[in-house]
Amino acid sequence: MLLAALKRLEATVEAETEALLAHRPADHAALNAAKSQSLLELTRLTRGLDAESLDAATAIHLARLRDKLARNQEVVALHLRAVEEIGETLAEAALRADSDGTYSARIAPGHG
Repeated sequence: MLLAALKRLEATVEAETEALLAHRPADHAALNAAKSQSLLELTRLTRGLDAESLDAATAIHLARLRDKLARNQEVVALHLRAVEEIGETLAEAALRADSDGTYSARIAPGHG
């Protein structure tokens, strides 16, 4: 049961990482829900579990999951930084557009 839960979480994290790296559209709400569900399941399954009693296959999957989570964290952080930079660029462009006089009051010819 624990091994199956680890494999599900690993697959979810890997799918998210691959989608971000490939710049493919992804259903982030669904991915986050799946990750949350997996983490809840793992929390329940590991309550009172002695780490020393884990079999080799489970220990290997835990180590692999840890590595994939670290990579996922790096990729998500990079993605968020890119989104922030795009937002800043758009905000600066909007400010420049507003300050070019486009929306300033103009006096019609012959009325001033």
